[in-house]
Amino acid sequence: MLDLLISPAYAAEGGIASSGALPQILMIVAFAVIFYFLLWRPQAKRAKAHRQLVTELSKGDEVVVGGGLAGRVTKVGDEFIVLEIAPGTEVNVQKSAVATVLPKNTLKSI
Repeated sequence: MLDLLISPAYAAEGGIASSGALPQILMIVAFAVIFYFLLWRPQAKRAKAHRQLVTELSKGDEVVVGGGLAGRVTKVGDEFIVLEIAPGTEVNVQKSAVATVLPKNTLKSI
């Protein structure tokens, strides 16, 4: 009675690798290409742009760090910069914490 409702499954000769391997390999390659263009490449571009931003920091630049602190760069070291966040108030910040460089004269109150 069950044979009428469900057809019996038969094993194909030659196994899995005979006809279904090429489409599976192509699908894996397609996923890898999509993954590269949607994730790896944009992330690498952002990292490269941030490295360039950090290396080009100079005295007088107005920056915003990751925590939202904004100030003018007064000293630039190898790994740290000194930000003047208010007249007479300076803080040391890691270069990698700098999120953006603001246009000149954005912070006129300092």
